[in-house]
Amino acid sequence: MTVSVRVLIPAKLAENSQTTQYTANGVTALIDKFTATNFSAATATISVNLVTGADAAGNQNLIVKTKSLQPSETYTFPEITGAALAPSGFISTIAGTASAINIRANGREIT
Repeated sequence: MTVSVRVLIPAKLAENSQTTQYTANGVTALIDKFTATNFSAATATISVNLVTGADAAGNQNLIVKTKSLQPSETYTFPEITGAALAPSGFISTIAGTASAINIRANGREIT
């Protein structure tokens, strides 16, 4: 067994349509940290799904629903920290507003 520390999602804008941000391709992934920062001047929201490979993002795997972030707020998602994704599992997000929230995740991949 090999454990590799990885940036699972490099810092990027969260899209305002449901988007797969990371897939555990051939590995088990452990999420050590997931952050979202609202850099806009208005409150913005984000939702996060942790999905098994056989499913699509939806209410059955919604972990955080429309988390409101105030302007300049950063949130570290304790609901997601420590979660595991089986091979083919993925992280999917949807922001309520385009060009308002940056996301980033790091963790470990186990092969």
